[in-house]
Amino acid sequence: MGNQWRAQFDAEVTFANGGGLRTDGFRLDIPGRDIADDELAALFVRHLGLLMVAEVRITGRTIIEEPHKGGRGMAAGPGDSSRRRLVELSHVVTDGMTTLPGWPAPRITEWLTREASRANYAPGTEFQVGRIDMIANTGTYLDTPAHRFADGADLAGTPLDRLADLPGVVVRVPAGTRAVDRLLLAPYDVAGHAVLLHTGWSAHFGTDRYGAPEAPYLTGDGARALVDAGAALVGIDSINIDDMSPAAAGERPAHSALLAAGVPIVEHLTGLDALPPTGFRFTAAPPMVAGMGTFPVRAFAVLNPT
Repeated sequence: MGNQWRAQFDAEVTFANGGGLRTDGFRLDIPGRDIADDELAALFVRHLGLLMVAEVRITGRTIIEEPHKGGRGMAAGPGDSSRRRLVELSHVVTDGMTTLPGWPAPRITEWLTREASRANYAPGTEFQVGRIDMIANTGTYLDTPAHRFADGADLAGTPLDRLADLPGVVVRVPAGTRAVDRLLLAPYDVAGHAVLLHTGWSAHFGTDRYGAPEAPYLTGDGARALVDAGAALVGIDSINIDDMSPAAAGERPAHSALLAAGVPIVEHLTGLDALPPTGFRFTAAPPMVAGMGTFPVRAFAVLNPT
């Protein structure tokens, strides 16, 4: 076994929902002696299971060669003991709806009416066949790597184990918080999970406010942290996983980091308030359409799966 290292430091924590916490001479297992302060802060937040952290200020840091004592992760709660049930997490697609302001709305019509079908079948037998003309970014939809990268996997090339029956974790974003960063994500065990960012912004879906510049988003650093931690999929109940404000100047660091790593994105989720923090399974699988990078999904969660 190689050398093992621990950090001793003082930490001052500020919480997004008010208040703070201070520790003096705290000792924590670290992976190596060259750890940066932001990495140490994230380990500290995760070790203590702190939620809604806005900032961690590290001072008086020293590195000690000392055997690891063992870290504490977030313990999953006992969860609801009631029967298995499904939770809808998708917006309804309707004729003329707005998903992204200024983008074309879907048009839903009939290709074959019930009345016209009667000429083709026995008496009393009739069918209806609908037609929908829409762009792929409509309603609650999935982004695959091909959406961002010309050589990325498309809908048909994205494996089901990235889209269906994934263990899920909900990250509750404090009200008024725009940027979901590494510190807000640090307490959560996301390896192999669908990570769903619950911002509450879905309440504005279909209104002018939904596309406002202050819509919540995932920072590039937060996206890289999820990739490094092994997240399988990332979803958000906001208009975009990235910052859409003019200040972002068209940059899309969260899309770039996640899709480059093969991590699909689900945008425009809804109903995340009905989910527990953990202990559910998540699915958001689109049709296998070759050559397309995005498509609407029927996103849902299974609670108390057996």
